[in-house]
Amino acid sequence: MEYRKLGNSGLNVSVIGLGTNNFGNPNRIADPAQSARVIHKCLDVGINFIDTAISYGQGQSEVHIGEALKGRRGDAIVATKYNLTKLEGQSPRDRVMQEAEKSLRNLQTDYIDLYQIHVVNADVPHEEVLGPLNELVEQGKVRVIGESNYSGWRHAQADATSAQHGWARFESSQGYYNLFRRQAELELLPFCTAASVGFLPYYPLAGGWLTGKYRSGTAVGEKARRMVGELQGDEAALATLDKLDAYANEHGHSVLDLAFSWLIAHPAVSSVIAGAMTEEQVEANAKAGDWAMTTEERDAIDAIATWDGTGNEVESFGMGGLPPRR
Repeated sequence: MEYRKLGNSGLNVSVIGLGTNNFGNPNRIADPAQSARVIHKCLDVGINFIDTAISYGQGQSEVHIGEALKGRRGDAIVATKYNLTKLEGQSPRDRVMQEAEKSLRNLQTDYIDLYQIHVVNADVPHEEVLGPLNELVEQGKVRVIGESNYSGWRHAQADATSAQHGWARFESSQGYYNLFRRQAELELLPFCTAASVGFLPYYPLAGGWLTGKYRSGTAVGEKARRMVGELQGDEAALATLDKLDAYANEHGHSVLDLAFSWLIAHPAVSSVIAGAMTEEQVEANAKAGDWAMTTEERDAIDAIATWDGTGNEVESFGMGGLPPRR
């Protein structure tokens, strides 16, 4: 397993991480023992980066992780997220502090390795986001801070605010990025590369589309329907998937290997957040990171999965970022 530094921090994360939004979900992994088996398998194969959020699994994902890491906390780098949407009169500082304490209890730990704002609340000034986070860093309750679903320009504004006050800065940026959803390439990834910010792509397989199991006519589960539904009925997307599959096979790999390794080949990427529900899926994800893709191979894949630059913004309207167009 390869490890990379997260931004300019001292955290070294595995290039394949574990996404845990299935943990605690009664329709996915309701049994803490199953979550523990997945986590222990990750640690055994070298995956040390575990990403969660206080909201995942109806609040139970963190609880599952805390139970699973008893006796192995030092082997893992745990990232979680808090939310500043729907404040309903609560101050941003109080929300940050309240959710941080709850996450620490859930995770049964006295520190969070990476603490991230989950989605943008454009009405909250950067000072009111970063000030409380800096307090948590100074108290030793948080090691490193990051953001999720920011655009590059918003992250740059936050960095300027941190520099002005001498506060901890965002060391990471977590965003939606895969071969079929490439909006991050417009300005977010160039910013992360230039500013030494560790990028953490989520939905790397486009809801399972890049495993090849959801080709036309295949039933799609509820979780995957939002991402896969449109692709299933898109002849161009089907043709692209077939070409990617063929390219991977020519190089002795699966299309899943290709999807992960293409992401890892980007210089800004620190760790790919990959979901897993079984120990077998953990092994497949870990193995996918073994393809040390060359620049030429990544360019060839880019040529197969061409993109016209259209689609949703990096900060989606429905996630509390930019106001809707009128």
